[in-house]
Amino acid sequence: MEKKLSLSSYLVIGTMLFALFFGAGNLIFPAELGQYAGTNLLPAIIGFLITGVGLPFLGILAMGISGSRNLQDLASRIHPVYAIVFTSLLYLTIGPFFAAPRTGAVAFDVGIAPFIPEGSMQVALVIFTLLFFGLTLWLSLNPAKIVDRIGKILSPGIIILLFILLIMVIVKPMGEIMPPQEAYKNGAFMKGFTEGYNTMDALASLVFGIIVINVIRSMGVTSKRGILVATIKSGAVATSLLGILYIGIAYLGATSTEAFGLFDTGGPVLSSASSYYFGMIGSIMLAVIITLACLTTSIGLMIACGEYFHTILPNISYKYFVTFFTLFCFVVANFGLSNIITYSIPVLMFLYPLAIVLMLLTFTSPLFYHARVVYISATAVAFAISIIDGFKTLCDLLKIPYFNWLQPIVTFYQQNLPLYHQGLGWLLPVLVIMLITAIFARITYRPKTV
Repeated sequence: MEKKLSLSSYLVIGTMLFALFFGAGNLIFPAELGQYAGTNLLPAIIGFLITGVGLPFLGILAMGISGSRNLQDLASRIHPVYAIVFTSLLYLTIGPFFAAPRTGAVAFDVGIAPFIPEGSMQVALVIFTLLFFGLTLWLSLNPAKIVDRIGKILSPGIIILLFILLIMVIVKPMGEIMPPQEAYKNGAFMKGFTEGYNTMDALASLVFGIIVINVIRSMGVTSKRGILVATIKSGAVATSLLGILYIGIAYLGATSTEAFGLFDTGGPVLSSASSYYFGMIGSIMLAVIITLACLTTSIGLMIACGEYFHTILPNISYKYFVTFFTLFCFVVANFGLSNIITYSIPVLMFLYPLAIVLMLLTFTSPLFYHARVVYISATAVAFAISIIDGFKTLCDLLKIPYFNWLQPIVTFYQQNLPLYHQGLGWLLPVLVIMLITAIFARITYRPKTV
C-alpha cells in the first residue's frame, strides 16, 4: 500500500521548494514594482502574481503530470534537437547569462553599496564580485554539506527578517503612496504581468519540478496520482509564501517613494527601508543574510548548470564548465544590476512563451493522444512570434531602428495579432493552432501513451 504523506511532510517539501525559488529577483522586482506603480499597485501586483507565482506553480504541476525524467525529456516531445537547444537556453538564462550574475549584483546593491562612497562604487563592485564568485567557484568545485546547512538556516532567517520588516511597514508606513510613474499610468496590470517574467521562476520551475517529484518519491509515494496530489499541495505551500512576500515587498516599495525617491532597481529600496526602521544594525543584518542567501543560490545554479552541460557534453569535465560559467558570471555582474535586468528582458520575451506553451501542451496532451503534430505546430507558432518580440524588445532597449527585415513583420503583428501590444500576441494564435491540430489528431491518430 502506498504511503500517504502527512501535513508536516507537505510543509517540509513546500518550504524546500520555496527555498529553491527564493533568490535575488524575488526581493528586488516587487520592491521596484511598488515604487513605480504607486497608487496603481493593486492591478500591477495582481499581474505580477500571475506570472511570478501562478506560472511557477503550473510549471511544477506540468512536470508532475508529464511523468518525464527531466525538462529535456519533456521538451523532446517536440523534437530531440529542439529539446537540447531549449533546455540549454533555459539553463543558461537561469544560470550564467542572467540569474547567477544577478545574485552577486543584488548582494552588492543591497548589502555593500549603502556603505560605499559614490566615487568608489565600480571598484568596490569589482572587488566584491571577485570574492563572491571566487567563493562560488570554490564551493561549486567542492560541494560540501556546509552549503546545504547555510541554506537551511538562511531561508527561515531571511523570511523572519522580511516579515518583521513588512510588519513595521504596515504598522508605521514610511510615507504616502505616490502617483504611478509613466509605465504604470495605463495598463498597470499588463505591465505587472510582464514584470513577473523577470523573476525567471516559471523557467526555473521546469527544472525544480523534477527535484520536488524525486523528493516525493523518496518519501514512499509512487503512483502518478499520489505524486500529482503531493506536488499540488507542496507547490501551494511554496507559492503561497512567495505570494505573501511579493505583496508585502511591493507595498514596502510603494510606501518608500515619498521618503527616498525613486531608485533604478529594487535593491536600494530594501536596504533603505531596513536602515529606516532598524538603523545601522538592521542594514548590517540584512546585508549579511542577503549576501549569504545570494551566495547559496549562486552555488546551486553553478552546480546545476555544470552537471547539465556535462551530461550533454561528457568529454568536457564538470569542473571546466563550472569554472567557465563562474568566470562568465563575474564579468557579467560587473555591468551592474540595472544592465543585467535590462538586457535579460529580450531573452525572457523570447523564452517565456515557449515555456508557457510547453506547460499548456503538457496539461492538454491526453486530449490529443500526445500527438507530436500538436506539439510541433503550437511551438512553431509561439517561436515565430516570440523571436520577433525578442528582437523588437532588444531594438527598443538599445533605442536603435528596427532591422530592415524586422519592421514589416512587427507592423504585421501589431495590426493583426490581438494582445500584441500587451506582450501576449502569441497567445491566441497558439490556442487556435492547438485546437485545429488537436481535432486533426483526434480524428486521425490512435491513442498512445507517454
